Amino acid sequence: MADTQTVETEPDKKQRSVRVVLLALMITMMLAMLDNMIVGTAMPTIVGELGGLEHLSWVVTAYTLATAAATPLWGKLGDMYGRKGVFMTSIVLFLIGSALSGMAQDMGQLIGFRAVQGLGAGGLMVGVMAIIGDLIPPRERGKYQGMMAGVMALAMIGGPLVGGTITDNWGWRWSFYINLPLGVVALGLISVVLHLPAKRAQARIDYLGAALLTVGITSIVLVTTWGGTEYAWTSARIMELIGIGVAALVGFVFWQTKAAEPVVPLHIFRSRNFTLMSIIGFITGFVMFGATLFLPLYQQSVQGASATNSGLLLLPMLGAMLVTSMVAGRVTTNSGRYYVFPVLGSVLMVIGLYLLSTMDTGTSRFTSGVFMAVVGLGMGCLMQITMLVAQNSVEMKDMGVASSSTTLFRTLGSSFGVAIMGALFNHRVQDTMAERGGALGAKVTEQSAQLDAKGLEKLPDAVREAYQYAVSAGTHSAFLLGSIVAVVSLVAAVFVKEVPLKGAGPQKSADDAAPAPLVEV
Repeated sequence: MADTQTVETEPDKKQRSVRVVLLALMITMMLAMLDNMIVGTAMPTIVGELGGLEHLSWVVTAYTLATAAATPLWGKLGDMYGRKGVFMTSIVLFLIGSALSGMAQDMGQLIGFRAVQGLGAGGLMVGVMAIIGDLIPPRERGKYQGMMAGVMALAMIGGPLVGGTITDNWGWRWSFYINLPLGVVALGLISVVLHLPAKRAQARIDYLGAALLTVGITSIVLVTTWGGTEYAWTSARIMELIGIGVAALVGFVFWQTKAAEPVVPLHIFRSRNFTLMSIIGFITGFVMFGATLFLPLYQQSVQGASATNSGLLLLPMLGAMLVTSMVAGRVTTNSGRYYVFPVLGSVLMVIGLYLLSTMDTGTSRFTSGVFMAVVGLGMGCLMQITMLVAQNSVEMKDMGVASSSTTLFRTLGSSFGVAIMGALFNHRVQDTMAERGGALGAKVTEQSAQLDAKGLEKLPDAVREAYQYAVSAGTHSAFLLGSIVAVVSLVAAVFVKEVPLKGAGPQKSADDAAPAPLVEV
C-alpha cells in the first residue's frame, strides 16, 4: 500500500519541484530584465553625484557590450560543464557586479563594475532558457515560456516605476543593491531544488573562437552605439570598427569549422527551422527595442504625456504581448502545433508598425494605444515561440548554444534597431526643424534631436509646435522602416516547417506528461 502511495504521488512531487525551480528562474529573469530599466531611471541622480556626464553613455554601453559578448560563451560552457554550476556562477558574478556598482565612487569605477555585471547578465537569460529546455519537453514548454514572456513584459512596464521609487526614497545605490536579496533567494532555491546531470567535457575551451567572437560582437555593438552619435557613420573610427568586426567574424566562422569544441557549432544552422528562428529573433529584437525607445518619446513630446510614468505608456503594447504569449504557449502545449504563430505574429507586426507610422500631431492616445496593441499581439506570438522552435531543432547536447545563439541574435537585432531607427529618426527631426523652425529650430536640435520635458517648456510656442511636428515625422520614418524590415520576418515565417515537438502532450498519461526527473525536493 505504501509503495502504491509513493508511485501515485511521484508526478505531483516532480511538478511541485519544477514549479519551485521555475520561481527561481523567473526571479533570475526579472533581475536580467529589470536592471537596465531601473538604472536608466536613476541615471540623472547618478550623474548629479558622481559627475562624469561626458562618460554617461558608457554606463549602459559597458553593460550591453559585456552581456552581448558573454552570451554565447555561457551557453557553450553550460553544454560542456553542466548547466547548474555555470548558471549559478553567472548569477554570483552578476551579484558581485551589482554590489560593486552600488559602491562606486566615481564614473570610471561605475563603468568598470557595470561591465562585470554585464558579464554575469550574459548567462542569466541563456541559463533560464537552457534549463527550461532541459527540464521541460518541448510539447510542454510553450506554457512555461509564455510565463517567462509575462515576466519580461512586467519588467519593462514596472522597471521605470520601480527605479524612480527606489531612487527617490532610498538613493540611487539601491537600484543596484536591490538585486542582492533577489539573487540570493534565486541561488538558494536553485542550489537546493535543481539537480541536473553532471558533465565534464574532455575537450578544451575554444579560446581562439571565443576571442574572435568577442571582438566581432564588440565591434558590431560599438558601431551601432557610436554611429551617428559619437562619430559620423562615414568617420574613420566607424570604418575601422566595421573592418575589424567583419574580419573577426569571418575568421570566427572559418575557425569554427576547425575547432575540436567550437563555441557555436555551425552544424546547428543546417536546421532550416533554427536558421529561420534566428532571423525572426533578430527582427523581433530590431522592432521591439526600437518601438520601446520611440513610443514614449512620441507620447511625451507630441501627446503631452508625463515622463514619470513612462513605463505605463507602453502598457497597451506590453499587455497585449503578455496575453498573447500566454495564449500561444497554452495552444502550443495543448495542440503541439506552432506554425501559425510565427506567420500570424509577423503579419500583425507588419500591420501594427505601419499603423504606428501613420501617427501625427493629431493622433489621440486611444488610437495610438490600439496601434501599439496590434504590435504587441504580433510580438507576443513571436517572443517565446522562436526560442521553443529553435530548441526543438537541435539535439539536447546543443541546448545551451541554441539558447545563447537565439538570445544573441535578438540582442544584436535590438542594437541594430535602436541604431538604424534612431539615426533615421534624428536625421528626419533635424531636417524638419531646420525647415519649419528656422534658425532657432535648427539650433535647438543641433546637439540632440530628443528634448526632455523641461527643454520643451522653454521653447517658444512656434518652435515647440515645429518640434512636435518634427517628432511625428521622425516616428513616421522610424516605424515605416520597422514595418518594411518586419516583412523579412514574415518571409522567414512562411518557410518554417512544422516539425512535431518532442515530448508528450497533455493527452498522455500523468507519467508521460510529467517532466523528466531532473529535479528533487
